[in-house]
Amino acid sequence: MTHAYNELYLNDAKECLSDMIDYAVNDCGIDADWFASLFVTTGYAQKFETGNPSVISGMSGVELARAIMEKAYNNKDFPVPQYREGASPEYWAGWALAEYQWSKGRRFKDIFERIPLSHIISMYHVYHEMDISSFIRDMELRYSEVKIETKLKRIRECRGFTQSELAEASGVNLRSIQMYEQRINDIDKAQAHTIYKLSRALGCSVEDILEDPAY
Repeated sequence: MTHAYNELYLNDAKECLSDMIDYAVNDCGIDADWFASLFVTTGYAQKFETGNPSVISGMSGVELARAIMEKAYNNKDFPVPQYREGASPEYWAGWALAEYQWSKGRRFKDIFERIPLSHIISMYHVYHEMDISSFIRDMELRYSEVKIETKLKRIRECRGFTQSELAEASGVNLRSIQMYEQRINDIDKAQAHTIYKLSRALGCSVEDILEDPAY
């Protein structure tokens, strides 16, 4: 697959994500899963996963964590980062997560929906001395095993549409919508104009209703 950014930047990305999570959780005292949510909702996760150089190599992890919290809370009063001897589980989780995300091209939003950041942190004791490939294989297995509502169904219900109403608003056949939501048909393989019409009717991006927009 094509990666979002060159492997030359991967070490910078891993160090940035490691320091970001370590600082947010251990120095700022923010719950890991809540901070993961802030990372996604403030838009910095999307910039990171698409290889925005101002984020993956232009900011330190501490600077990135502070930028996220400043945008979320309009707060500029941050604790001084504390030195810790050795890598914390949170630091390791950031390092491993950055490698996994780059390797598989998945959105952080989709990863965290299936595997919470707190769970990734808990994997430290099993995987931190193993080759990273073992962690990536287990993450892929866990990712594929978690069955959640399709994004199309979740967004449709959030917008207050019935399937029939969405069919009327989008011009997409009702049966097609039903089959996408039941995973009988793969929406990622739908024709581009079908996905576009659904996303336009729902007021979201095309990527928001694809199950795996990386592929």
